[in-house]
Amino acid sequence: MDRLQAMEVFTRVVETNSFSKAAELLDLPRGSVSNLIQGLEQHVGVRLLNRTTRQVSVTEDGAVYYERCVSILSEISDAESSLSNKRQSPTGTIRVDTSGTLAKALLLPALGDFYAKFPHIDVRLGLADRNIDLIQDGVDCVIRMGTLEESSLVARRIGNSRITTCASPAYLDAHGTPATLDDLQQHRAVNYVSARSGKTFPFEYEVDGEIVKVPINGALAVNDGTVYITAGALGYGIIQPSRFMVADMIERGELREILTSYAIPSTPLSIVYPHRRNLSSRVRAFTDWVTELAKAHPDLGGEQD
Repeated sequence: MDRLQAMEVFTRVVETNSFSKAAELLDLPRGSVSNLIQGLEQHVGVRLLNRTTRQVSVTEDGAVYYERCVSILSEISDAESSLSNKRQSPTGTIRVDTSGTLAKALLLPALGDFYAKFPHIDVRLGLADRNIDLIQDGVDCVIRMGTLEESSLVARRIGNSRITTCASPAYLDAHGTPATLDDLQQHRAVNYVSARSGKTFPFEYEVDGEIVKVPINGALAVNDGTVYITAGALGYGIIQPSRFMVADMIERGELREILTSYAIPSTPLSIVYPHRRNLSSRVRAFTDWVTELAKAHPDLGGEQD
């Protein structure tokens, strides 16, 4: 029995509460996962997991052993990362989750630079504008816009996104261009509905040091960022997106910025990963690269404390 492999399999089973899910994440046959756990339990002389037909749960001894396994595996990963070859050329697959709009506007245009620097890292990009369980879903890190909910995860602020109010030239030609916030009541918006809470986001502005929320009527509401921006460009109403997501469309004249004399609160951009004492070299390489990418972007403002 490869004891280190067995320990890695055991930690995955504990984190996912599933033999099948652990096997999928580790690309192993389910039978191999079961055999490795059985061999590990025989080696340590105690039951580590309780198994039923419906679920897997960790025993009291297993919980203690899990913490030690995480520490040991982290130490090994850190030791390997300290070697010059590993540090210069980390290898393996990193699983990243983010929204489609953020991937399209920020990550994909620059991903070639990442591969040039780290040719032996494969990126698996999951696209979902919703809360996910990093442990259960086997995700290494998540890139998210907006204020994050309190959790045991580690969140690193990598930028503050500028927000803009804009609409298509066709919409503005047909309905006029609002000059004040009061004028917005005579217009319609494409409203954005949070996929997480189901609530519609009002437009926001800073007036005399206070944040003013401006709800605007609209016949169309969506819960996907790409569709939201596309609907605005097609003339269905005014939108208030992150500017870096529409900068190219503004430059091409597909969208026109309005109400530019009004300040708008920025939105935090963060990268989130599970709480581990040491990140793997490939996850560290990716998070550092994303941080530098945001820092250099004029509409993101760089890393913030």
